[in-house]
Amino acid sequence: MSGLRGFTGNGPSPWTDLERPPLDAARLRRALVVPGGLWTSLEVVTETGSTNSDLAARGRAGEAEGAVLVAEEQNAGRGRLERQWSAPARSGLFLSLLLRPGPDVPTERYGWMPLLVGVAAAATLSRVAELDVGLKWPNDLQVTMDGGERKIGGILTELAGDALVPGIGINVSLRQDELPVPTAASLALAGAAVTDRDTLLRALLREFADLYEEWRQAGGDPHASGLLPAYTARCTTIGRSVRVQLPGDRELLGRAVSIDGDGRLVVRTADGTEQAVGAGDVVHVRPQPDQR
Repeated sequence: MSGLRGFTGNGPSPWTDLERPPLDAARLRRALVVPGGLWTSLEVVTETGSTNSDLAARGRAGEAEGAVLVAEEQNAGRGRLERQWSAPARSGLFLSLLLRPGPDVPTERYGWMPLLVGVAAAATLSRVAELDVGLKWPNDLQVTMDGGERKIGGILTELAGDALVPGIGINVSLRQDELPVPTAASLALAGAAVTDRDTLLRALLREFADLYEEWRQAGGDPHASGLLPAYTARCTTIGRSVRVQLPGDRELLGRAVSIDGDGRLVVRTADGTEQAVGAGDVVHVRPQPDQR
């Protein structure tokens, strides 16, 4: 599951069950696992290594689409590029979803899944928590605090046989002294109107189910489903000067100008050349003097 890099925790949290209550699994199931709906099961576990790893194994074993696995705490959570990620128990939302979009969606469009999850998460937090949440390409959730961009969560999607397993991590109640790096944040620190995790999780899964159905009915087409314009509207990377750290210790410097039809970031370099990037770490930087 994606999240904030390098966080290994700061020892046992002094928070009580009243301050960080456990999720109400039974109530969540009654609200979300309904006839004709996307979600077929919802399980909340006290602790696990990685919800993505657990659900990917179940996906490879043939479990039906629509399973949701939520952990109150992860001890081997993974972000992009195999970064380790963890957070205090019950301090956020840590979950994975089991999806089987085929045969409606061709596999070449599966790369849109983390962007779809990002749109669902950002839209939910903007509406329910009343925060202006943006998306740093490809899958970081950001808010603006103290004049800077802060990461509140992220997404990691894995292929498990013919299933897709997107994982979501959102920091909800982390305090300042529990943050891993100065560029991190939580909903509570950002002044969210709602930090009740049950409310946020119900809204997120409903929002995702609606967007996923539209995307699948459109055959995964990002234009016909409205996913491309929805993502572009929330993307904080477009229009920014960026440094993209590419595989093989390479770097690409330029201005991010668009998202293409495959979900790749299009970067225009100083000489006017445009290059589409499908994978890489993006750093927002100040414009260079000769950059257009």
